[in-house]
Amino acid sequence: MKPLNFRHLRYFWQVAKSGHLTRAAHELRVSQSALSAQIRQLEGYFGKALFDRVGRRLTLTEFGETVLDYADGIFGLGQELMATVRGGMGQSVRQLRVGAVATLSRNFVENLLRPILGQPRIRLSLESGTLEELLGRLQVHNLDVVFSNRPVATDAGRAWRCVRIDRQSVCLVGPPRPGAGRFRLRADAAGQRFVVPGPSSDIRSQFDAWCEKRKLQIEVAAEVDDMAMLRLLARDSGAITVLPEVVVQDELRDGRLRRYCSVPGVFENFYAITAHRRQPSPILQTLIVPRAATEARARSADER
Repeated sequence: MKPLNFRHLRYFWQVAKSGHLTRAAHELRVSQSALSAQIRQLEGYFGKALFDRVGRRLTLTEFGETVLDYADGIFGLGQELMATVRGGMGQSVRQLRVGAVATLSRNFVENLLRPILGQPRIRLSLESGTLEELLGRLQVHNLDVVFSNRPVATDAGRAWRCVRIDRQSVCLVGPPRPGAGRFRLRADAAGQRFVVPGPSSDIRSQFDAWCEKRKLQIEVAAEVDDMAMLRLLARDSGAITVLPEVVVQDELRDGRLRRYCSVPGVFENFYAITAHRRQPSPILQTLIVPRAATEARARSADER
């Protein structure tokens, strides 16, 4: 059997990732006809189809999925090597590439990264997206870490390391209440409108269960998935807002908002998700290892 043509395999890998021949050809800077011909050569080499053609889109066959798993490993290692070289092996400037899910509090991410912000020998790259999008980039080592408020589990094709690095209580915040005294949830929430996280949020599920258990009915003025928008509505709507305190830390500090109370037993969890790598990022280790250790001790204390 002739040796595998790795150029053909890389072209297949790019097409499989984009799901579209035209887009992959643009990214690879080759003509669409040349790319299509090389994919056919690779299929001829294997003796099996890699793609099913559905209109203008390409979907992987079962055999194509198997080849993609191997290609991910091959080219992922190559990108890991380049990331290691770019990240500080013999260089004066090291790079840290961070993904943060779009629903995550920007304040939380900034607080987490604060120890390295402004350091002249570290170049930080930060992007946001859905968890699925960011995991795809993490898998091929285009990111060093993904920060999420939702955990992930290892599956057959992707082995993640997911550790909880923080847990923060969820609070009710709203406009200042001069002379109103201590906030009493059942009495003071009556007739008030609430801004809450969207139905897909774990915070919302916990809060709804908490209210149901206490037979507490609230009037929902708005449901918001994005934490940045939740922050704006907390600040400007005049409603009571359900969120982690870190989201509105600046507004609480300057007095524009008031923390009324925490919601007992309702928390938001924060996770750092990494791919298994031969050479973990030393910058990343300094950021998440101490936090993960602190969280592990807190969890152990809670369980005792």
